[in-house]
Amino acid sequence: MNTRHVALFLAIFAAFQLPGNSKAQTTNSATTPPELFDAAGYRKARYRAPVDRPPIPAVAISAEEALHLRPGVDALFIDVLPAEGGVRDPLSGRWTLAAQHETIPGAAWHPETGRSHPDPALWQGLRTAISAERARHPSLPVVVFCRSDCWMSWNAARRLASEGFAQVYWFAEGIEGWNDAGRSLVKAEPVTIAPH
Repeated sequence: MNTRHVALFLAIFAAFQLPGNSKAQTTNSATTPPELFDAAGYRKARYRAPVDRPPIPAVAISAEEALHLRPGVDALFIDVLPAEGGVRDPLSGRWTLAAQHETIPGAAWHPETGRSHPDPALWQGLRTAISAERARHPSLPVVVFCRSDCWMSWNAARRLASEGFAQVYWFAEGIEGWNDAGRSLVKAEPVTIAPH
């Protein structure tokens, strides 16, 4: 190795190894993936991705089992898909949507409740709705869903079960699974959660 090669090697080594070198830091921060889970184990980034674990203490329900239920009759179906581009009026609790959303007939749409840290008012609204249904039908199962390969329904089902709700099921195939089985979808309206 001649002197020129040694000098070139040292320059390259210094550029990528010296602490405080802004070029090296930029390269590292650009290629480091964000943390995907928070300290409590809820997914907080890249929600649309294959789910590789059960939502314990909630239970996964198969598409076949979900398709045998009548939403709103045999089970409380909860859609937690976000209202993409939608805005919730903090005074009335009503949503203004940027795009139409279709869901499983008989399901209640509680947007944004599948995030790792859902808005407290929206989360409390979901809990209150489930409690109200359970007051009338104590053994009514709760089936939480969104889209296939989406962690938001996984988060919401796991959180509900962790907070003491019994018979909480996660329908992983969600809206696409329902529709792919030849079942129709209907236009969804978000549940209005009035401020307290």
